[in-house]
Amino acid sequence: MFFLSIFIRLTNKLQIAKLHKNMDSLLLILGFICMVVGVFGSFLPVLPGLSSCWVGLLLLYLTKAVDNNYWLLGITLLLTIIITVLDYIIPAKGTKKFGGSSYGVWGTNIGLVIGILVPIPFGVIIGPFVGALVGEMIYDSTNHKRALKAATGSLLGFLASSFINFVFCIIYFGIFIHTTWEYRNLLF
Repeated sequence: MFFLSIFIRLTNKLQIAKLHKNMDSLLLILGFICMVVGVFGSFLPVLPGLSSCWVGLLLLYLTKAVDNNYWLLGITLLLTIIITVLDYIIPAKGTKKFGGSSYGVWGTNIGLVIGILVPIPFGVIIGPFVGALVGEMIYDSTNHKRALKAATGSLLGFLASSFINFVFCIIYFGIFIHTTWEYRNLLF
């Protein structure tokens, strides 16, 4: 009876270890999918970008194999929040930098919201551009050149924001790959 009890406990521990290994594999696969979606989402506005990459990092660090690194997760979360907020500010600043009025800035912001909500291809790119153009035309309908310049500033602001997102997504993906490689013996 004693040996049977030891055998059952050992079997249970092996089953739990196997369950942890399967859960780690699932978290690793989901994390990798989040990373890929995030990298593509950094320049395709219909997909989540940096936030998806951060979730991928979080999933990796939720595995039993990888040691928790709260500092890394906290700093990357803070950067993700800041960059996500900047995604909405940079196009408006680009409009202002290229000589746009407050009408153009408001048009950029309204166009961005409409571009997000209306299911048209490249709405997040087209929305701020058209919004800034319309805003500047409302402000001064005689100066088409200035309106177009402000709308171009909005577009450049969006492209700059996308570039920043892409760079940070690649950095997060690099951290993901490095950490996975570092713990490869425990993960695979």
